[in-house]
Amino acid sequence: MKVSILTLGCKVNQTESAVIEGNLRHYGVEIVDLNNNPDCCVINTCTVTARSDYQSRQLIRRALRTGARVIVTGCYSQLRSEEIKKIEGSVDIIDIDNKYIIVNKLINQIASNNLSCNQRARPNIKVQDGCNNACTYCIVPKARGRSRSVPVSDILEQALVFERQGYREIVLTGIHLGLYGHDLKPKLKLSHIIQTILNKTSYLRIRLSSLEVNEIDTDLIELLQDKRVCRHLHIPMQSGDDNVLMNMNRKHTSAEYLRILESIMRIYPDIALGTDVIVGFPGEGEREFRNTTRILELLPLSYMHIFPFSPRPGTAAVEMRLQNSVSVKKERMAILKALHIRKQQAYLNSQIGKRLDVIVEEQVTENTVIGTSSNYLKILVHENNHLKKTLVHIKVAGIEGNQLQGTPIDLR
Repeated sequence: MKVSILTLGCKVNQTESAVIEGNLRHYGVEIVDLNNNPDCCVINTCTVTARSDYQSRQLIRRALRTGARVIVTGCYSQLRSEEIKKIEGSVDIIDIDNKYIIVNKLINQIASNNLSCNQRARPNIKVQDGCNNACTYCIVPKARGRSRSVPVSDILEQALVFERQGYREIVLTGIHLGLYGHDLKPKLKLSHIIQTILNKTSYLRIRLSSLEVNEIDTDLIELLQDKRVCRHLHIPMQSGDDNVLMNMNRKHTSAEYLRILESIMRIYPDIALGTDVIVGFPGEGEREFRNTTRILELLPLSYMHIFPFSPRPGTAAVEMRLQNSVSVKKERMAILKALHIRKQQAYLNSQIGKRLDVIVEEQVTENTVIGTSSNYLKILVHENNHLKKTLVHIKVAGIEGNQLQGTPIDLR
């Protein structure tokens, strides 16, 4: 059997697809591209934006044109199954909570989390699913449900498998990562699972995906002292205007956000801090946008992910007054993208001459590999004797485009 697995969206989707792929490969299924005559196409969809919906439909249509059996799962199919049913052709829709049943449907085997197949040098481990927030722009909680934590034993077992396979970094991910352990009995915190992995593994580096600012506590900040915990936090802000934040139903003010990031930077001046910003949310006028720009200018950020507001049917924001036009969103996006470039360039410049630990990810030329540092920078290493997944100590020599370049050093 030949199966094509197509994934859209977040790290959680990518992690779930990796588990499906790993199980299928283990039992002899050949994983192929869509253009390589698959017998079955598995499509893991996303619905975070209108573009994600469109991409999901396009992938389904492409898969149907191959003549293969098509199985669809993920957030888009969970919330918009009627739209999928209107597409000409037969599609098998699998509930989002039962994604791993796909393995059983194809090969009559029960999926195991420990058979995850990762082409990445830095594999993800899903530790949590669902979200208890009710941000007015976000449809994901309706698809994923409330927060559910993966048992500590399952996470640790997966981490140990990856370490035995030679990986040097894992990424802990979830839909609402900061809520990890709140639903377990006894109740736990994210810092507990991090400390457990540190205690039970020998050399795995641990990276965290996205965290809400009000879920970063003292224990988590102290854990960043450990060299095996990546000096990198992604902390969504979404807006720097308090009225817009209130209308978004965010749980922080702009002043709180600024205070916490500045306090982290005082302790760890070399840390990489990233954020998400939504541009053109309903009610964001020129004054509100200036407030966002002012806060972003003040923040010690190394990068920004910038998104235009995308009205999602079924969310409160779609019914709000004072919607912004596409042209206004584009204009403001351009301003923030220029600010992002300045912030990113300043952070890159600050790294020249420093020593960084880099996980090798791929070979880019005969004599050059590229990898990711603890502080989430892409670094070109001009030497070809380092294999994928290995950790290399380098000294940053300069900048090539928007990437650093460095030379290996021996720390023995």
